[in-house]
Amino acid sequence: MASTLSWFSSAFLVLIAMAFVVQLSHAVGEGSVPPKDCPKACGGRCSATQYKNRCLKICNHCCKKCLCVPSGTYGHKDECPCYRDWKTKKGKPKCP
Repeated sequence: MASTLSWFSSAFLVLIAMAFVVQLSHAVGEGSVPPKDCPKACGGRCSATQYKNRCLKICNHCCKKCLCVPSGTYGHKDECPCYRDWKTKKGKPKCP
């Protein structure tokens, strides 16, 4: 009986730890932007470009797929691997 309780308590602790890690992983980076917040996140990302409409259209498309937009107006794509790794048919980065 004691070994059964020990097994259940260990399994319970593992599940609690996994839930905590999942919450932390969604706090920053991949999956941290809900689709309704994509226009705001992309507005910041595209604020310094001269091709704002095109940037916003593509960024919003990427954001809705990846649920992430890197910080700043350029670079920082390591914060969002999906955003970074999505390529065009020609092999160039799709997301601004």
